[in-house]
Amino acid sequence: MVAAVTNPLRVSADGKFFQLRGQKFYVKGIAYGPVVPNGRGEPFASPGQVARDFEHIRDLGANVVRVYYPPPRWLLDEAVQHELRLLIDIPWSQHVCFLDSASGREDARRAIRQAAQICASHPGVFALSVANEIPPDVVRWSGARAVADFIDELIDIVKGIDSECLCTYGNYPPTEFLNSKEADFLCYNVYLHHPKPFRNYLARLQMIADTKPLVLGEFGIDSLREGEARQAEMLGWQIESVFSAGLAGGIVYSYTDEWFRGEVEIFDWAFGLTRRNREPKPAFGAVQEQFGAAPYYPLNGYPPVSVVVACYNGARTLKVCLESLERLYYPDYEVIVVDDGSTDSTAQIAASFNKVRLVKHPKNLGLSTARNTGIAAARGEIVAFTDADCRADQDWLYYLVGGLQNRPFAAMGGPNLLPPDDSCVAATVMVSPGGPSHVMLTDQLAEHIPGCNMAIYRWALDELGGFDPVFRRAGDDVDVCWRLQQMGYKIGFSPAAFVWHYRRSTVADYLRQQRGYGEAEALLVRKHPARFSWFGGGIWHGRIYSAAKFGVVLRRPRIYYGLFGSGFFQSLYRGQPEFPLLLLTSLEHQVLVTLPLCVLAVAFPFLAPLALASLLAPVAMSIAAAVQAELPAKKRRFWSRPLVALLFYLQPLARGWARYQGRLSPHSKPLSAHENLDSLTLKARARSFRNRGYWVENGIDRLGFLKAVLEELDKEGWQSRTDEGWNNFDVEIAGNRWSRLKLITVAEAHRHGNRLLRCRLSSEWTFLAKTVFFVALGGELLGIGFWGATPHWHWLLLASLAGLVWWLRRQCRDLERLVAAFLDAVAKRLALIKIEPVPSPPAVEKSQPTAKKWLDWRQWFRWMGRAHPGSSDGFVDLVAGTDSEVAEKKPDEDR
Repeated sequence: MVAAVTNPLRVSADGKFFQLRGQKFYVKGIAYGPVVPNGRGEPFASPGQVARDFEHIRDLGANVVRVYYPPPRWLLDEAVQHELRLLIDIPWSQHVCFLDSASGREDARRAIRQAAQICASHPGVFALSVANEIPPDVVRWSGARAVADFIDELIDIVKGIDSECLCTYGNYPPTEFLNSKEADFLCYNVYLHHPKPFRNYLARLQMIADTKPLVLGEFGIDSLREGEARQAEMLGWQIESVFSAGLAGGIVYSYTDEWFRGEVEIFDWAFGLTRRNREPKPAFGAVQEQFGAAPYYPLNGYPPVSVVVACYNGARTLKVCLESLERLYYPDYEVIVVDDGSTDSTAQIAASFNKVRLVKHPKNLGLSTARNTGIAAARGEIVAFTDADCRADQDWLYYLVGGLQNRPFAAMGGPNLLPPDDSCVAATVMVSPGGPSHVMLTDQLAEHIPGCNMAIYRWALDELGGFDPVFRRAGDDVDVCWRLQQMGYKIGFSPAAFVWHYRRSTVADYLRQQRGYGEAEALLVRKHPARFSWFGGGIWHGRIYSAAKFGVVLRRPRIYYGLFGSGFFQSLYRGQPEFPLLLLTSLEHQVLVTLPLCVLAVAFPFLAPLALASLLAPVAMSIAAAVQAELPAKKRRFWSRPLVALLFYLQPLARGWARYQGRLSPHSKPLSAHENLDSLTLKARARSFRNRGYWVENGIDRLGFLKAVLEELDKEGWQSRTDEGWNNFDVEIAGNRWSRLKLITVAEAHRHGNRLLRCRLSSEWTFLAKTVFFVALGGELLGIGFWGATPHWHWLLLASLAGLVWWLRRQCRDLERLVAAFLDAVAKRLALIKIEPVPSPPAVEKSQPTAKKWLDWRQWFRWMGRAHPGSSDGFVDLVAGTDSEVAEKKPDEDR
């Protein structure tokens, strides 16, 4: 979030970073002190020494100084004169069980209040840290939630005195689970001396920080034990890692070896960049060099990037979007706007930007088609996608491309944040279910990235065949992510590559969006059924990162403290929403449970309390979810939580209704539209159409045959779905709205390099057919329950049900016939030899010995060899045995 700053000299939070005077402000900091108190008794050096030290620190390239006591005003003024800002720690008795003592808590509040009053509105203040490294056993004793709430209380005291002052808490790995809701940014002290663990832990902290800026409050190394050369080398790669990981900055510990702690000067530690006499160590030059290069370290090349914005009637926010894209910090990129048949001023706005290429569709063709048009027009090696209702951070492309280069990723995404100028209704929508969010498998590996913030290599898009045009409103990004992973590629995530995403600002727009998502889910469940549960909800293997809670959480988060609370890395494991309670708000619950109970309650009054409970259950779950929602403090109104409850109640109904509408509607061209004379002839004479066989003598393999089948299906406009690696079929073909068919193939290898390619067709009812059947069956059973089984019209209903089953099965058999004719046509085009349907083998007497049975089967194979018109060596030679076993062939004219 960006604080509404009236003083331009104050630093404010801006998404994942900070800003000062309208420009990004990266923290390049150095810790200062504590040192031996000066003549005034202040825990700082004398004013003259401070002036010399600040001048030296400014030569270092630093812009932030961390001090561990509230400074006097003269020191704040001195910092401003040297263009420095102070991160100020406020000491109080935090190393004791302060929550057990009312006086201890009051002392902490008093210390925070006094420090905030001293520093109020001063431009030399970067931020106040209300606590630093509370011991993990103290947190374990008092409870993590209670300690976090007290930290928030202290921050509220500061905000009450100086609302523009940034606040944080100095955390560290043993208490990384402490979650301060009111902190403006997260600050961690991390001392890890090896590159890989250090970088991996930064990625973890970025996930913990989520939408807030992350600053490394302390990092360094003791040159007394490790050596000065080692100190210089390590600080070099640490600073580069901090900024390359997209942190808002870091603070090196410390400026000088002089250290005064507990009224005693410490001599056996030497973390400083300078010695006690301020003589620079080698680390001073290393840090100076890294601060000079930060934050934009050179990438491994700057491949051209094409930014595609697909827009349909997005004139309201398109100008802001394109203005942000014009300011991107990246040397080689282009912006392509695809006007997907808009009826507003989208085209005129896009044309007013000189650096924007405009491509227009004559009519609205859908989101996926618009993005494919942008891909076709793109010249870049990488294609980045965002939406017209987004505005990109200036470093968006820098971090996306950097992430693609650092790891073997085919695609890269980032977070989408609520803009500070968005409405309070939009903030409520943000914490309601169904918004765009990323799903993470690890701290750096994503399962899904939203289409409003993604970049994909052009070669990967070409291999995918682009976006599937069937997704007109939504779902295209989910489909692309899943297909990329099915092909063995990985998707990365860069927390620093963020965009501001304007949410829906009215309830009607929100519900319209959710209906679009429901339609997309109906399409996705046909294409990726293994990714969905039985009632249509998506199955994710990773953690969903979203401001919204997808249901009610009953289980408390669990913390791994380590043995006796002594773990150095103590992690938080959050409770997940309860799935059974989530079902209570679903459309399925309303239709399959609540509605029948209400109907039965009319006839059986004793069921009325149960029906009432079923009616009120989703209302109660929605209210509970609204209570748990974490609304932004500055966007919170008295009506916010009731509105969240309303949206929680309506969202699954709107989305579920659209999903079932899509699943119950016809979704492909009927195969009967593609019938021809040959297929009709086949229907008249073919006895077996579930199994097809084709003799291959021209080297075509099974995968080549399947490729030809898929190409013909696409050419004829038949909707199909291929195996995803988890299925026991090769292709699923959609017939009409009542039937679908699964095709599985196998290739039998025979002599002389020939193959027998066998196809098995198995049809089944569609979701609509099953729904119709079970509704009819349920109606029949309900009637029997009400009026018994004696009325004669029940037999009529049962006969109708049997007729329905016969008719549905007939639809499946017709589809099998048509697909069999289709496969024969493909085989003929590939010059394969069709094998006629195989008759049943000859009957075998029960008394016949086993050896005789085998002989009869071999004779049957010989008969097949004579019946096969295209075999040159005899089918029995190819299938049953050797040349000596081949029966005498008949002349060609007999064949």
